[in-house]
Amino acid sequence: MNLFQIENPKFLKNLDTQELESLSQDIREFLIESCAITGGHIGANLGVVELSIAMHKHFNSPEDKFIFDVGHQAYIHKILTGRISQFDTLRQYKGLCGFPKTRESEHDVWEAGHSSTSLSAAMGIAKARDIKAEDYHVVPVIGDGALTGGMALEALNHIGSDKTDMTIILNDNEMSIAPNVGALHNMLGRIRTNSNYNRFKHDVEDAIQKMPQVGSRLRDVADRVKDSLKYLVVEGIFFEELGIKYIGPVDGHDFEDLERAIESAKDYKGPVIVHVITKKGKGYHPAEDDKLGTWHGLGPYKIETGEVLGKKQTVSWSEFMSNSVLEKAHEDESIVAITPAMPVGSKLTRFQRELPDRFFDVGIAEQHAVTMSAGLASNGMRPYLAIYSTFLQRGYDQLLHDVDRQNLNVFIGIDRSGLVGADGETHQGVFDISFITPLPNMTLMMPRDEFEAAKMIDLAFEHEGPVALRYPRGNVPGVDMNQSRPSFDIGEWELLKEGNDLQIISFGPTVALAEEAAGTLSREETEAGVVNARFIKPLDEKYLHALGASDAPVVVVEESMLEGGLGSMIATFFSDHQYTNKVKRIGIDNEYIEHGDVNLLLEDIGITAANIHHEALKLVGKKHEKSPY
Repeated sequence: MNLFQIENPKFLKNLDTQELESLSQDIREFLIESCAITGGHIGANLGVVELSIAMHKHFNSPEDKFIFDVGHQAYIHKILTGRISQFDTLRQYKGLCGFPKTRESEHDVWEAGHSSTSLSAAMGIAKARDIKAEDYHVVPVIGDGALTGGMALEALNHIGSDKTDMTIILNDNEMSIAPNVGALHNMLGRIRTNSNYNRFKHDVEDAIQKMPQVGSRLRDVADRVKDSLKYLVVEGIFFEELGIKYIGPVDGHDFEDLERAIESAKDYKGPVIVHVITKKGKGYHPAEDDKLGTWHGLGPYKIETGEVLGKKQTVSWSEFMSNSVLEKAHEDESIVAITPAMPVGSKLTRFQRELPDRFFDVGIAEQHAVTMSAGLASNGMRPYLAIYSTFLQRGYDQLLHDVDRQNLNVFIGIDRSGLVGADGETHQGVFDISFITPLPNMTLMMPRDEFEAAKMIDLAFEHEGPVALRYPRGNVPGVDMNQSRPSFDIGEWELLKEGNDLQIISFGPTVALAEEAAGTLSREETEAGVVNARFIKPLDEKYLHALGASDAPVVVVEESMLEGGLGSMIATFFSDHQYTNKVKRIGIDNEYIEHGDVNLLLEDIGITAANIHHEALKLVGKKHEKSPY
């Protein structure tokens, strides 16, 4: 059929199994071809083609509510709800979002970019339905990796206790981004490989139903025997012990198997979990064979070989950080590394391979990762916690209560700090400065190149107390590591260019923009100093007092939120000390930044050399005849 003619999923109701299988093949071919151009979360979506079709065939979206956990597996859902014509703009500037987006379609009822949220959201949606006496199905879709998250387990506990009516689809592909870890993963593996349990359970239930009506006591005894015998068949009937009916394992690529399971779940009153086994990357060998998570989300690729296009051979920030920490760990046995399910993304696989006893992948469990780091530090270890900025948000109470309050020696590598591009507003790493700087004991820093980063790593492991080092997505700028550059201590900024008319203060990648703007200002006879504020906390108070006394105007540039950012801290410092410097802050002003090419996003926000140049001239009261940009 012509996929571009799909307007809504109602057409699926009349398709037979053979037609559904043909549709699945068409969708797979489209996804492989489309994502080869745009990039995207191809592996996860190839694995849920049949499941997504079956859900839309046997439920009635948008009346029935689909709640996708994380949301990166919703491409087929978007195709079936009439958005295929937008796929050439997938994850691009002002294009189709890679996650469910309520503004895009009435079929998108919940937005998520972080995992383990679907069950809690489903509980809220189902309770609202019941209070309003409405009648529809609530269908959260959660992966086996996301199920390890504490929030998901909290929700399961509540759902089972309350007996809330919903159908939970457990998409079990044995992967999150990297291979899953932990006891829950192992339990699902035992269920996955034991086909006897459901046949046994159904046979016993049928036998009980057929028993003569000789009194409730005998039937109660039979029920107890059934519940006891099931432990002889499979170890750990986890979901049913929580009060949630279990159906499965179900072949997630077999439409007849899916139909039987979904229709059975719909008939049941109360919570049901349908355990669906899928193959991540199904139908495309490079994605199917991926064991490291490379095909979870990636850029454009060659269809014939699976070769990812445009990959640079230079070292990424994640790799530089992890390898530098590994070198220190070989010298110091107290150094350990921790990641919440991101050994591949944070480039810790080499650490895992060389020092396996001092490496911990805790799964999708950011809160646990932070507090485990605190526990290690409290017993004399030096933990390095590599975690994306967007995921550190999930462990904030633990950061405050367990790490900072106890002033423990935890070193946090905040990966993907700043704008990250295609994944959009749920993943932009722009809030960490605002929520970390109020913590009394925390040191927060960001290097502009690997020379500074190497020195900061040394300082972090020498320092007493918690330290966080921000670093961006992408590759480190090339510098000569053997060059002679002055050393520095915690809290010491760097003057890169002298200038008496105003000062431009920045840190990290935007320092280069400040230097470029200062160069063009010099050609217009406006001398701007440039300062590398590599320590966001503590501030370089010695420099700020001297700057305050000079009364020079200040432009502060930061690829982060203005509220609670470095510019706000500097303005507050001037105010507290009765300095009267004019301060212009350039950054993200009270908005979420959506997906798109980072350079286009920066231009939208105004974090460009041209805008720094423009605002600097306004601040010093000068006009230029013609912009050099």
